[in-house]
Amino acid sequence: MLELYDVAVIGGGPAGSTAAAVLAKGGRRVIVFEREKFPRFHIGESLLPYSMEAFDRLGVRDRLERFAVDKRGGEVATACGSRALKFHFADGFRLKHHRAYQVERSVFDKMLLDLARERGAEVREHTKVEGVTFGPDGVSLRTSSGEVRARYVIDASGRQTVIGQQLGLKKSYEHLRKFSCFAHYTHVQRDDGIDAGLTRLVRGRDHWFWLIPIDATRTSIGLVMDSARFRKMKTSPAAALDEAIASSALMRERMRDAQRGTEVYSVGDYSYRNTRLAGERWLLAGDAAGFIDPIFSTGVFLAIFSGEQCAAALETVLTDGTQRAREFMRYEQRLQAVMRKYLRFVSAWYRPEFIEVFTSPTSKFQLAPAVNAVLAGNLGSDFSIWWRMQLFYLVLILQRFVPLCPRLAQEVAPAPRTQLA
Repeated sequence: MLELYDVAVIGGGPAGSTAAAVLAKGGRRVIVFEREKFPRFHIGESLLPYSMEAFDRLGVRDRLERFAVDKRGGEVATACGSRALKFHFADGFRLKHHRAYQVERSVFDKMLLDLARERGAEVREHTKVEGVTFGPDGVSLRTSSGEVRARYVIDASGRQTVIGQQLGLKKSYEHLRKFSCFAHYTHVQRDDGIDAGLTRLVRGRDHWFWLIPIDATRTSIGLVMDSARFRKMKTSPAAALDEAIASSALMRERMRDAQRGTEVYSVGDYSYRNTRLAGERWLLAGDAAGFIDPIFSTGVFLAIFSGEQCAAALETVLTDGTQRAREFMRYEQRLQAVMRKYLRFVSAWYRPEFIEVFTSPTSKFQLAPAVNAVLAGNLGSDFSIWWRMQLFYLVLILQRFVPLCPRLAQEVAPAPRTQLA
């Protein structure tokens, strides 16, 4: 007779580890399956201030302080160097937390998986889940190490999205067909003081870069462009990254002394959603629920948010099974609503009007602090944030037809860099 776990978790990344740690701390019998061996390389190193309270609840703030880079905000700039605007979380609209962290994901993810172990979850690394069979009283997972039964399953398997693929739920965002290549570099130029830890987004005509410091000497550098454009280039990811850096005056300045310390990794067509996030015996969390885009660093934020939320739902259901339909519906509605809000924000980023408006801030209506708050992870559920974001989107629409803000003509050739106040 197979052992019966309360919850089986597919995937040991931030969503799965968070859910497992919370449930195990509450005395639930939890097993985690992770197909890789941690630590392992992963991208998505920038965290948001609205995760700070979750880190406090998990009890990992002291651990983060030992290795994480202090993050106080970000900067959005044009690739030609003609415009740049810094924002600090201290200036965000009604933000409770004015800082966050930049982390090396291999260290961060292992920290959370180790936490789940410490709390009592059973963790099996190098174990692949090959399929899930659903029954009226539980689920059966076929794994590379044998069969396991559980009352419920959380799919936190990332882009693999085991249950989403099995049930045919995975759908692509057709307007976000993007390609990304990235690597870690040493000696990338940084600013002084609190600005040394900023996330930098550098916008080109048809592509953009991220620059994320992950420790005292190393920086994560990534390039995002349309997948169709990369295919037409007929070149390698490493060559595409080098060529894009060389075409940007600002990137050449930032990386004049830089040396690449890892191979160049790449991924394409990574934006998707699942049409359902919950069923009779299952929940989807983190990237297994959906992934929008690397812009604005929402990946880890949504992973930890959904990990906590689905753990809370399951804790209630495991105590009182009659609450399952209500709790699972609430979980799905809450996560879908958050993902819709960020999808709208991400879609706006890829319009040329976004950087024209964002780099021309106005003190009227406190629009800039409201956008700053959303970039910090504020879900905009309160009316004061909501109406300001609606006004911001209206300005973006109007900017298409009337130049409310100065038009931007991106240049590939070097141009003098002007920092906007």
